[in-house]
Amino acid sequence: MRIEDYPPQEPASPVGAAYAAECVKRGAGVSGEEMQFGTDPYQGLAFHRATRPNGAVFIFWHGGGWTGGYKEWMSFMAPAFTAAGITFVTPGYRLAPQHVFPAGLEDCADAVAKVHAECRRFGGDPARIFIGGHSAGGHYAALLAVTQQWRAKRNLPRDVVKGCLPISGVYQFGEGAGLSMKPRFLGTDPASERAASPIHHIEVTPPFLLAHGDKDFPHLMKQAEAMEAALRKAGGAVERIVLAGRDHFSASHAGGEAAGPWVPKALAWIASVAAARERVSG
Repeated sequence: MRIEDYPPQEPASPVGAAYAAECVKRGAGVSGEEMQFGTDPYQGLAFHRATRPNGAVFIFWHGGGWTGGYKEWMSFMAPAFTAAGITFVTPGYRLAPQHVFPAGLEDCADAVAKVHAECRRFGGDPARIFIGGHSAGGHYAALLAVTQQWRAKRNLPRDVVKGCLPISGVYQFGEGAGLSMKPRFLGTDPASERAASPIHHIEVTPPFLLAHGDKDFPHLMKQAEAMEAALRKAGGAVERIVLAGRDHFSASHAGGEAAGPWVPKALAWIASVAAARERVSG
C-alpha cells in the first residue's frame, strides 16, 4: 500500500520526519505481498518471501509513538532477513488518538494470528514465529510475548511466540517509567498504564533479545535494564545488546543493516533459539 493512500496522520516532529524519510529511502524498491486482517486501512500486513526459506518467520512492528507510522516504514529491514532464509512480515495497527489501548494491541495479536494461518504459503513454519518491533512497536511485541490471554482468544498455541526481539522498546508506563506524560494511546482509563506495561505482566517467558542504542532516550535504556532483570527473575532467557553510537532512530535503522551491529546478532540468535527448541522437541 502506498503511504499517501492512508488516512492523514498528525504532523511528525522534525526529527521524526527525518527518521521516516530515511526509512522510506532505505526501503525504496522493497515490497511484499499484502493482505488484510481487518477492514481498517491500518489492519494490513505484508509478507516478504525469503530467497531460500528455512521456515523461520519474523514479524516486526513499526514505531511512531502509537500515533503515527506505517508498516511500509519497516520494509527496509526485509532484505537482510529474507537473504538469510527468514520470512519477514511487516504489519500495521490502528493509531491513537482515534484508537486507544487496547485497540492497537488487539491488531498486533490479530496480525500474529493471520501470519500463523498464512505463513506456509510464503515458506514459513507457523511453529517458528518470532516477533519484534521498534519503540512503540517494540512495546506491543513485548506485551504480546509475555501475556497469554490473546493466544487462547484466537485459538493459537500457547508457545506461538518463539522469541521476541524489540529495539528501543517501551516496557513500563506510569510511576517510575521516566515518561514526561501519559501517552495518548492509553486514553483516560487510570488503569491503562499498568495494563499496558509488559514489565508488570510477565506470565510467560519466551527468549528475549533486547536492544537499544547507547545514545537512546535515557528512560528507555533504564527500562530495558529493568525489563532484562524482570525477565531473568521470572526465569526467562534474555540477552541485552547495546548498539554503540546509535540513538533512538539510528538504532532502528540498524535493523536493516546486514553488516551492522544488530542484524548478525539477531540472525544468530534466532537460529540458536530455533535449534534449541528443535533439540528439546526432538
